[in-house]
Amino acid sequence: MKVRFRRLSLFQFRNHAEADLELGPEINCFTGPNGTGKTNLLDAVHYLSLCKSYFDATDQHAVRHGEEQFLLKGELEEPDGPVELACSVRKEHRKVFQRDRKEYERLSDHIGRWPAVMITPYDGQLILEGSEVRRRFVDGLIAQFDRGYLDALMRYNRALKHRNVLLKRFAEQGGGSLEALEPWDEQLAAHAATVHRGRRAFLAELTPLVLEHYQGISSGPESVGLEYRSALDQEPMDSLLRRLWDRDRSAQYTTEGVHRDDLHFLLDGLPLKRFGSQGQQKTFLIALKLAQFDLTAARTGRKPVLMLDDIFDKIDPLRMRHLLRLLGGGRFGQVLITDTDAGRLHQALDGLPHDVRFFHLDHAQTIRMEAVERAEAL
Repeated sequence: MKVRFRRLSLFQFRNHAEADLELGPEINCFTGPNGTGKTNLLDAVHYLSLCKSYFDATDQHAVRHGEEQFLLKGELEEPDGPVELACSVRKEHRKVFQRDRKEYERLSDHIGRWPAVMITPYDGQLILEGSEVRRRFVDGLIAQFDRGYLDALMRYNRALKHRNVLLKRFAEQGGGSLEALEPWDEQLAAHAATVHRGRRAFLAELTPLVLEHYQGISSGPESVGLEYRSALDQEPMDSLLRRLWDRDRSAQYTTEGVHRDDLHFLLDGLPLKRFGSQGQQKTFLIALKLAQFDLTAARTGRKPVLMLDDIFDKIDPLRMRHLLRLLGGGRFGQVLITDTDAGRLHQALDGLPHDVRFFHLDHAQTIRMEAVERAEAL
């Protein structure tokens, strides 16, 4: 079953004073100049799906300038009838999230019911930034489906914080011993094993899917891969902490553990960051997110809404057409796309058997819709 938004309404959300859209079941394209609010429409869907913005951790930042609150509503098509979701944020107040006008007691009860996957240029940080960004990406995906993993990760981070406080205190006050750290070391060892095992199992599933999608989009002969690197591959956490005690005391923090793990992206066995072109890097990120889509669908039993935000720049027309053909093959569900170039999308979608709607935005935040005839065959 696929997640399908039939209607989307925004009030005082980011740069939109008010908007109301009827979305199509397959591909919905939002086009217009930069700054007209295309991305904000996608972020509204992300809010309704996952109770938060894709781009900003502070809800109040999404309230339109000069206003006191925003309100988002979405009507979803379900086998038993439509479902209405609503999210409202008022400055200096907590976020309110409702399903069919009944407020959730816990937002966690909503997350996972109507999943969404977003692909944006912002994802480039996964390749270009440090290991913390990649760990956060992997942990966020696993935690959506595995509460045991999330619990172990939170407990590990809590114990790590306490251990680092003690190491710093040892340096400031002198003395200290490995025995004094033992309660925290025991917790770190137990939870690190769970986190390491969860990451390795997850990436074993993710990697072949990334390769499959990359090959489906790419017109080139290159091969891509993911390599998970952890100190726990060679040595258990308790042994690691004992062996590195002197180094940790000198550094005043825990120098090794699953909090230092990294995920390396490879192109023909070489680092993608150094040897991949902009087009190859972008294609890899799209493949990575489509693999995320597959795993989310498998675990939730629902095909997420797939959102592609301004991703076609730096991708050659052939790869773009391969991607759009892939999106219309039945493997995916409802798709939302933004692009500044309406002509580029029209050209790429011409002749493909998709149900397509175009929404054109301008700087006055008016939204004009046009339908595109479905082709009978490729």
